[in-house]
Formats: sequence, C-alpha cells, structure tokens
Amino acid sequence: MDDPVSAQRASSVRRSLASIVLGFELIVVFLATLVIFGLSDLPAWVTLGGGALLCLIMVGTLGLLRYNWAYGVGWAVQVVMVATGFLNPAMFFVGALFAGMWTYCMITGSRIDRQNK
Repeated sequence: MDDPVSAQRASSVRRSLASIVLGFELIVVFLATLVIFGLSDLPAWVTLGGGALLCLIMVGTLGLLRYNWAYGVGWAVQVVMVATGFLNPAMFFVGALFAGMWTYCMITGSRIDRQNK
C-alpha cells in the first residue's frame, strides 16, 4: 500500500522543479568544468577536482530533495555557480541564469504546493 505522506512528498511541485533545474545545471557544470580546464592556468587536479566535487554535491542534493535542508544546499550551489564567473567570466551570466531559474522555481513551486494543500 502507498503511504499518503510519501505520495504527497513525491508529488511536490517544488521538488519536481528543483530536480529539473539541478539536473540541467549538472550537465552545464560538467561542460563548464571542461571549458575552464582547457582555458585556465589552474592545475588540472584543481579544475577537474572542483568540477567533480560540485557535480557530486549536485547529484547528492538531487537525491536528498525530500528533506527541507537540501534546498539550502541547492541555494549554496547557486552561489558557487555564480562564483565560478571568477574563473571564466561567461559563468557569471550562466550562473545568474540558473540562480534566477532556481529562485523562480522555489517561489512558484512553494506557492503551488501551498495552494494544492
């Protein structure tokens, strides 16, 4: 039998939107890591290790979105994404786009979840 509480959590619009944004952002982080690796004077282990760490954090956050504190980690990921603009200036724009999408999805998803409750 399905647990009604877990069914309600699974159908959360906020959670669905957060997973969509983080999923697409994960692809962009992977590709941006390769670009920064190719264009930067940083050692390879710093660039590739930092990108891999950020990807792992994002994958972990995707799996933990059933907890409220995971959304705070999502906000921290957005800050890190904007800060990667110091390594490649184009990432200021990309990070700002994803931070804007994250903000919109958190506000809209929470509003819809409240209305559905």
